[in-house]
Amino acid sequence: MSAKDASKTAIEPTLDEAIKNRHSTRKFLPTPIQQDLLITALQFAQLSPSNSNIQPWHLTVVSGQRLIKLKAALNAAATKTNPNIPPLPDTFSHFRTELGYQVYGVGMGIAREDRESRREAVLRNYEFFGAPVVGILCMDKRLGAVDAMGVGMYLQTLLLELTKVGLETCVEVSVAGYPEVLRSELGIGDELDILCGVAIGLEDGEFRANELRIARQPIEKNVVFLEK
Repeated sequence: MSAKDASKTAIEPTLDEAIKNRHSTRKFLPTPIQQDLLITALQFAQLSPSNSNIQPWHLTVVSGQRLIKLKAALNAAATKTNPNIPPLPDTFSHFRTELGYQVYGVGMGIAREDRESRREAVLRNYEFFGAPVVGILCMDKRLGAVDAMGVGMYLQTLLLELTKVGLETCVEVSVAGYPEVLRSELGIGDELDILCGVAIGLEDGEFRANELRIARQPIEKNVVFLEK
């Protein structure tokens, strides 16, 4: 059954349910997705707010043979040395370490000392985990942090709309480590900053790591309440 057929027979999730149900999918089925589902989600995402309504997002959507070629080029670049994953400041690096334990250790059953298996798992990022459709999200280099907020709201709206119609996603910052490959393969101009990739498709329900639901901090860690 396609995602479109499933959406007809299932009760459409509420906004709360879509937010809670969306998660990072790390193995997709090769099943093609309905183009109209993607277009509808993009139309809703286009309604996202932005500074002075400049709509700063730029998304290149890739599928078919063009995606196969992109995956091969990224994999070739990533296997030359250790994969070039954009680094985090030391203060925040423990978040990536903890996530890695959850994904590779708990979800995939890879022992920390098994470096080869972990490397192979990391390289799957550059195959977009088998997703049949991929978006590469960019923003004009002349813009700043305020406008990046608009791009973030666009991305979140897109993710939730895709979740609503039964499609799964994974946001991939890892592919931004190879901007030269993305520019060459997709014709992305030098005037754009490449922010991330978005893998889109139907989830492989038999892949254990897809069952992971990564916990979040209590809101007090990120929010300050001032009353007096």
